[in-house]
Amino acid sequence: MTLLLPLLAFVFASLLVAGAALALAPAPAGTIERRLGEVIDGSFAEPVEGSERGYLKALIPAFKRIGSIAPKAPSEMGKLQQRLVAAGYRQPEALVIFLGVRVTLALAAFALMSFPIVVRRPNLPLALAVCGFTYVLSGMVLARKAKARQHRIRLGLPDALDLLVVSVEAGLGLDQAIQRVASELHNAHPDLCDELRLINLELRAGKPRAEALHNLGERTGVDDVQSLVAMLVQTDKFGTSVAQSLRVHSETLRTKRRQRAEEAAAKTGVKMVFPLVFCIFPAVWVVTIGPAAIKFVEVIAPMATAK
Repeated sequence: MTLLLPLLAFVFASLLVAGAALALAPAPAGTIERRLGEVIDGSFAEPVEGSERGYLKALIPAFKRIGSIAPKAPSEMGKLQQRLVAAGYRQPEALVIFLGVRVTLALAAFALMSFPIVVRRPNLPLALAVCGFTYVLSGMVLARKAKARQHRIRLGLPDALDLLVVSVEAGLGLDQAIQRVASELHNAHPDLCDELRLINLELRAGKPRAEALHNLGERTGVDDVQSLVAMLVQTDKFGTSVAQSLRVHSETLRTKRRQRAEEAAAKTGVKMVFPLVFCIFPAVWVVTIGPAAIKFVEVIAPMATAK
């Protein structure tokens, strides 16, 4: 019985986290989104199964209600919204759902740590500490997802630039070249291609190209993408050659990638100090000095007992 209760608590927390992930996941594409996908590159999103859709319908309204009544600091809402967009959650209700998920997880952690059914002796300070840690942990997980997505976009940018240079030099305009890159590299770099598709949708909606490119830099938050956007805007403003500018920028980006790799290689020695000192050296000392220490104890022990 003592093992069953923590197991049930763990299963409940796992189901809650899974529901939160499904609730924040991109919603299934509707008729308009599927038509737009067919117009852009002939692709469309597959519908979600009925069981998953029913699960989402049961969870999302609950998270929305909790998130709508949760306290909100105006100074943090802008940063949190930007972090959600950088992580790939662009739905209008993503902020409210995330707040609901964060509050629900914190309250569930507090309940699990304070109920006598789960723990023998409830400790209110410990329960409050676990509640605060869970509240902060959800923001850390979101920040890590945003950072991972930015890293994937940064890795896919050189391939996109190479194909963009080839497309522009072949005679395509910049808008058509961006659309071509988004359709060709969708399987290899889906995150970057989704952002490029949004540029095409904004251009078709009537936004100026400079504004659409600036929105790309703000959505991703990647410094390489922001420098590419600044270069394209300046090229469009001054009327210089787009292909030549892209080729120069591509070479600069490769140089930056090589410098980042050299920097990471230089940091390897410093990062290996901790595992060497605390993990490898103790084992080496036990293997090398251990037999001598045992022999020393065997020799000294009779002499000490004889005295």
